[in-house]
Amino acid sequence: MNIKGYLRADGRKGIRNIIVVGHLVECARHVATEIVQPYRDQGVHLIGFPGCFPNEYADKVMRQICTHPNVGGALMVSLGCEGFDRNGLREHVQASGRPSDTVIIQETGGTAKSVAAGRAWVESALQEIASVPRVDMGIDELVIGTICGGSDGTSGLTANPGIGRAFDKFLKAGMACIFEETGELIGCEHHMAARAATPELAGEIIASVAKAAEYYQVLGHGSFAPGNADGGLTTLEEKSMGAYAKSGASIIDGLIKPGDVPPGGGLYLLDVVPDGEVRFGFPNISDNAEIVELMACGAHVNLFATGRGSVVGSAISPLIKVCANPDTYRRMTDDMDVDAGRVLEGRGDLDEVGQEIYDLTLRVAAGEETKSEAMGHQEFILTYKSFEPIGPSCLPGIR
Repeated sequence: MNIKGYLRADGRKGIRNIIVVGHLVECARHVATEIVQPYRDQGVHLIGFPGCFPNEYADKVMRQICTHPNVGGALMVSLGCEGFDRNGLREHVQASGRPSDTVIIQETGGTAKSVAAGRAWVESALQEIASVPRVDMGIDELVIGTICGGSDGTSGLTANPGIGRAFDKFLKAGMACIFEETGELIGCEHHMAARAATPELAGEIIASVAKAAEYYQVLGHGSFAPGNADGGLTTLEEKSMGAYAKSGASIIDGLIKPGDVPPGGGLYLLDVVPDGEVRFGFPNISDNAEIVELMACGAHVNLFATGRGSVVGSAISPLIKVCANPDTYRRMTDDMDVDAGRVLEGRGDLDEVGQEIYDLTLRVAAGEETKSEAMGHQEFILTYKSFEPIGPSCLPGIR
């Protein structure tokens, strides 16, 4: 597969060349949306953080997203009185060699003037990033993430294990693969620990899942939605086994947290449940929050397993929909990329599904659009969390 990546100053390569326009508080979202609107078909995506007071997690994620390999430049839109470190974010992006600027609505003169100023910057930036060099990109330079959402009783039988088969192939090719989430792996922690590269990492994995279980117990709300039950899932343990299947069967090389970029090829568990006391509520208020966290870890492409059917895509990184339920696939063909549910009808097996996911992922990396990209989906959500830095036992391959 001939992949031409967009070469960034830090040596990483992107498979897309996106301009992001990020609002730094909900009060600036409308202006940011209006700036983006005329350019949505030209690779300009809306992102942002709605909160008014600062948060280290949100700042880290925004810095990682705005310097993601698939991003060529970033415009920040500030109301002017929020707590986000807008200057620090702009300087961080500029230091990465990307064009970046900030529109401050209160200083620019209100909505109309800010929209005009933002659009003028976008037009200039689009011309500038058109000259970003394209270079050969090895498949071992890809970072692939996976998530499951809108799960039903078929998810753990077809789509998730199909992705697991693809993950094992990706890993043999030298890629970095990231799976999540600890809140949906309760009951599977010892299975993951048995696959850990070191005993110390095994302990970190078990602790991360125990933290998630305690977090949900305090909240009185686990990661089990009414739609999961309507779709035939009966318990969190059953859902966990399906979620676990998408990790494949390879050795787990590390545990990371949102914004941590894998140091090289290998399989990584992404711990998405906040550290410390329960402070900000439900860890992920929708699947889109986890997609953003995978992208903050550098994922070029994300694989999304769904049984009930989900139409979401994402800003920045292509999202490949792997549909677990054959009835859902027939009903929502326009939104689904892979029919994993054919396994249930005897029209294929898991190895064939895994190979199809593998091949499609490489084609998407080479430029082919996913269904959600073609539909114009650019979902993005970022909320408040708090994390402690990972320790050396979380990445045992790094000394």
